[in-house]
Amino acid sequence: MMEPPAVHTPSGLPEPDADARAHGARVQAMLAQRIRDAGGWLPFERWMEAALYAPGLGYYSAGSAKFHREGDFTTAPETSPLFGRALARQVAQVLEASGSARVLEFGAGSGALAAALIPALRDLGIEAEYDILELSADLRARQRDRLSDRAGQVRWLDALPEAFSGCVVANEVLDAMPAVLFRWNAAGEPELLGVALDARPEAAAPFRWAARPAPPPTATALAARMPPLPGYQSEMNPQAEAWVRDLGRWLRRGAALLIDYGFPRAEYYHPQRLRGTLMCHFRHHAHDQALILAGLQDITAHVDFTAMADAALDGGLDVLGYTSQARFLMNAGLTDLIRAPGDDPAQRARQLTALNTLLSEAEMGELFKVLAVGRGLDAPLLGFARGDRRDRL
Repeated sequence: MMEPPAVHTPSGLPEPDADARAHGARVQAMLAQRIRDAGGWLPFERWMEAALYAPGLGYYSAGSAKFHREGDFTTAPETSPLFGRALARQVAQVLEASGSARVLEFGAGSGALAAALIPALRDLGIEAEYDILELSADLRARQRDRLSDRAGQVRWLDALPEAFSGCVVANEVLDAMPAVLFRWNAAGEPELLGVALDARPEAAAPFRWAARPAPPPTATALAARMPPLPGYQSEMNPQAEAWVRDLGRWLRRGAALLIDYGFPRAEYYHPQRLRGTLMCHFRHHAHDQALILAGLQDITAHVDFTAMADAALDGGLDVLGYTSQARFLMNAGLTDLIRAPGDDPAQRARQLTALNTLLSEAEMGELFKVLAVGRGLDAPLLGFARGDRRDRL
């Protein structure tokens, strides 16, 4: 059998197996053709979109394991069902205030969050009507398997609803939306970074970075976000902002809980964050080399939560709260859940380990934030009762 073309990995990363290398070679060929079709230069956001979502080839569209121990990263719902059980208390408050039993989850991953949320809401007296909007056919199939015992309660949507009242949940969705990559050149002018072909035999991948001047609308948008800092590289995400803005079109009454890693703008574009936030995940190894392992690794950028709050306001929504994941979960009673009676010692030890992961500043507790936006809700949300940071946005 012919050996698949080389799919290079830098020192310290695990080597893909033969099947993964063959898949990676197909993804590389697809991306190379897209670059040629675009005239030799592809904006990074289009490259990222194809690497993640191209049908049958992209990271989220192909059949590789992505989540938990056998995958590339672990999300909070996979860490412990305690996350979903605590989140359920906030979801329940939103549902009661909106007069609806509908939950809409975007990008449900492995289905772990739904599997925890639905019974937790039932324990709180709510039989939720649970909808999932999932772009990946592969992940949708995995969710159906995991939630097969909820077949009459869960629906998978193919498009956004025209009108919705209830609670929207998006856990680690915004960070996976294709981001615009930019830098300020030596003259203090903004440039967009894109991808070109690299034919050098010593190249680690058949792609290289290439910059072009930012078009006037993009340059204006960047100048409004940060001062020019020659040599500084970062990201912005118009697609994620448009998604949040569009919530205002169809969310009639209720709230959206947006959970992700990121910062307010002053921290996002801090002068010391010289290389931005672009990050890749492969077999639980994090690195910043986005042009290798195409189709085999996750590619993300942190969230500018100031931009998301501004987009919500532009869409006619209210910004209802913003805080760290740790503070949100504690406000929602996570520590009460772990003190529940009847736990055996082994289960309690697992819960304490999960608690540390979810709450610790060195783990998910501070890096992850929760932003709530919505319409028609009067009572303060319990997840933001203490430590609300809207003044930092």
